Amino acid sequence: MFKARIEVTLKKKILDPQGKAIESSLRNLSFTKLGNVRTGKNIDISVDESDVQRAAGLVQSACTKLLANPVTEEYEFELFDEAGSSVAKFSSQQAGIPKTGGR
Repeated sequence: MFKARIEVTLKKKILDPQGKAIESSLRNLSFTKLGNVRTGKNIDISVDESDVQRAAGLVQSACTKLLANPVTEEYEFELFDEAGSSVAKFSSQQAGIPKTGGR
């Protein structure tokens, strides 16, 4: 069993109106040293799989088929074992198979 933490964000070239609104509000509240706001979503998922490679493959497949729009969004995820240790990381910007740390 693994836990996956997935972060989905808009691609850099895609305008982020929510981020711009937050940035404007921060300036209005005198947070002038904060900027370049980009918003996204975080998704936590349990993965009922004993093999880290298969678990990472399942999460990657879910991201590409449902959780992220490949035209406008990119994603990254990290897999954690039951002890909470990171065992794999993947970004849609990298090619190939998720990098795993063992098991």
